[in-house]
Amino acid sequence: MQHLVNTDQAQAWNGYEGTHWARNQDRWDAVNGGFNTPLLTAAALTEADRVLDIGCGAGSTTRLAARRAVRGRALGLDLSAPMLARARRTAELEELGNVAFEQGDAQAHPFEPGTFDVMISRFGVMFFADPVAAFANIGRALRPGGRIAFVCATRAEANEWLRAVAALRDILPMGGFGAPGGPGMFSLADPDLLREVLSAAGYQDVEVAETEAYGTWGRDAADAAALLLESGPGHHLSRQVGPEERERACRRLIDTLRSHEDDDGAVRLRSAALLVTAHRPGRPAR
Repeated sequence: MQHLVNTDQAQAWNGYEGTHWARNQDRWDAVNGGFNTPLLTAAALTEADRVLDIGCGAGSTTRLAARRAVRGRALGLDLSAPMLARARRTAELEELGNVAFEQGDAQAHPFEPGTFDVMISRFGVMFFADPVAAFANIGRALRPGGRIAFVCATRAEANEWLRAVAALRDILPMGGFGAPGGPGMFSLADPDLLREVLSAAGYQDVEVAETEAYGTWGRDAADAAALLLESGPGHHLSRQVGPEERERACRRLIDTLRSHEDDDGAVRLRSAALLVTAHRPGRPAR
């Protein structure tokens, strides 16, 4: 992959993490799909829009955007080859002719200037080594007056899944996980810092609001606990302890999640995110 600066992320998303997400994309869409409508409503897509989906993963939001921009097109960009392979297969099965996917690092990708009307992202913009540089590069890909709309992780205590994982603090080495502003998924969780980043990257009319959605994490507490411990933070933390501690963590997490089972046993958890919109300065050419 050329033009790569986020090398650690590229390694993760082309290794265990990317393979896990590609294999379990339906499950992660069940977790995060509640944010699709707020995201696409904020993006205010038109039929002719050219849409860029950053951190598109297996492409669910890219395909949704393509269906709204029926006379335009949608491009999904992601670091992960396994997830993009699934995205392409699904788009082909759905016979979507106005959608495409590229592997690339949004912080350094050589976008053609002014190519897109809108950038969207569902939890795909939190992992940049230099977020100002990344958003500036994305901005150059937008036409004058182009807009961005994305959701990103917000304060940890607003997320029931993270509160469940935090109950394992005496078993797993949690450290500062969940603290806003640090590297990783909570890097943009502070709204003031987020506004500073976007302003420094050249955007205007920055608006940040918190939004919530429920997601289905598993068919029961044991299934949801397995998903949490096999992916992302849970996998990283549990690999740092021995098998006995991992077993203790799993049992406690199952017990914690039982209170979230519905009448059918499925585990539904409330998540919170920041819903962000902004514009590139200027007006589109007539």
